[in-house]
Amino acid sequence: MGKSPLGTIRSLGCRKKPALYQKGKMSYSLAFLLAPFLCLVSVSGTSETLTSTSSLELAPVSPQVTTPLLPPEATSWEEVSTVSQPLSNFTGSVDSHGTCQCSVSLPDTTFPADRVERLEFTAHTLSQKFEKEFSKVKEYVKLISVYEKKLQNLTVRVEVMEKDSISYTELDFELIKLEVNEMHKLVMKLRENFVGSTDIIEKLEVEIRNMTLLVEKLETLDQNNVLSIRRQILALKNKLKECEASKSELVPATPPPPAPGSCSHGGVVNISAPSVVQLNWLGFSYKYGAWGREYSPQHPERTLYWVAPLNSDARVLQYYRLYNSLDNLLIYSHAQEYQIRYGQGGGTVAYNNNLYVNWYNGRNIAKINLTTNQVTVNQPLPMAAYNNRFSYANVNWQDIDFDVDEQALWVIYATEASTGNIVISKLNDTSLEVVDTWVTKQYKPSVSNAFMVCGVLYATRTLNTKMEEIFYYYDTNTRREGHLSIPMRKMQERIQSINYHPFDQKLYVYNDGYLLNYDLVFSREPRQVKER
Repeated sequence: MGKSPLGTIRSLGCRKKPALYQKGKMSYSLAFLLAPFLCLVSVSGTSETLTSTSSLELAPVSPQVTTPLLPPEATSWEEVSTVSQPLSNFTGSVDSHGTCQCSVSLPDTTFPADRVERLEFTAHTLSQKFEKEFSKVKEYVKLISVYEKKLQNLTVRVEVMEKDSISYTELDFELIKLEVNEMHKLVMKLRENFVGSTDIIEKLEVEIRNMTLLVEKLETLDQNNVLSIRRQILALKNKLKECEASKSELVPATPPPPAPGSCSHGGVVNISAPSVVQLNWLGFSYKYGAWGREYSPQHPERTLYWVAPLNSDARVLQYYRLYNSLDNLLIYSHAQEYQIRYGQGGGTVAYNNNLYVNWYNGRNIAKINLTTNQVTVNQPLPMAAYNNRFSYANVNWQDIDFDVDEQALWVIYATEASTGNIVISKLNDTSLEVVDTWVTKQYKPSVSNAFMVCGVLYATRTLNTKMEEIFYYYDTNTRREGHLSIPMRKMQERIQSINYHPFDQKLYVYNDGYLLNYDLVFSREPRQVKER
């Protein structure tokens, strides 16, 4: 279709034109028919000249006459015949030769269908984009509502922690940090994609930032203060119990624990709830390893703590740290870090200023001086199985497990000759030669871990994800063994190692990356032995 006016048709003569001009539609035919009439009207003063002609014919076009204009898209008047246009504004005149000239103005009434089509396509595209963005907005509104509730829940939990500073642990902090980080990531994503007002998003971001700062502040306070507060409260509770028991005379006061390093008791009869000391210094991903307090019979009061997480493969022991006090360990301060090549598994222990480990990929046992970090002894443990042949249940690479008690340095393992049952050997801590050996009837891979107290082996097993049980003992003093049932709570699902310290009479437990300790309760009466 044309996009500009058809122009002005000029020079319509008073003689008859060829048949080309007679093939137009009604509008053009009417124009040509009316043109002579209009010419007569416009030249009424010269009627004699017009009437002298016998018949009114259209004259040929004069050379001076402008060529009639065709529509922009037509090449002949035959094509014009397909166009219907209304006509208006006719004017006419007669030149010096008596030729009638008329002008016809044709208005532009062409319908712009291509423009309408483009407009419709653009409108459809905009509609699709709007629907897509609107669905995103609805999704973000739902997510904001969900995380707003989570933020309210976190606020309540933090308020509780502020009011009661001894009821929370490192695990509480880790869980809250994870949730806060998750919400912060969502807010960043919303800020990038959300179009329009961001007042709500900015408000959420400010609240999450404040929450992060508050949790960090509380964690710092916990690291510095909570341990001493727990000890004070525990001491007050014990005094209160003793006072009530003495006053009522119904229950005798709790007897004092045996002297540090003493074996004047009837064995382990109970265990306290776990105390979460700290997450290991490499982080939550390093779930396997061991830790404890170094024991020296000559200096039993020394407070040298060691932490030895395994590499991420849960096998190689490459780095360990020493802390001169528990306070330094709690805040990761003044640590001495060392590297060795390489230990294997979590059966490590520190005794008399030496670290004892199963050397990598074999049955060799090694002694490492804690002052120089030099390997002073490295030799095989006779007959010992290794490389997961008889490791503990749920824990790999711990075929050889070192332990310390009031009497000696011990190693717990199994052999092919014992058909996988636990073998206990007392070692010379200087040369690592075997001094004596006991073979039990307890299958080692069915045991989750073990420790020694006063020459008695105590073995644990898993009851569920929250509970272990000290279920078996073997007394190397009497060569007797039997069953126990002492429940032992845990913070995480798997226990990787247990070490006993004779002076403070605590168990040091590595529990899926967390460092726990337990207080042992001893009987004042001789143990009731149940023969197997």
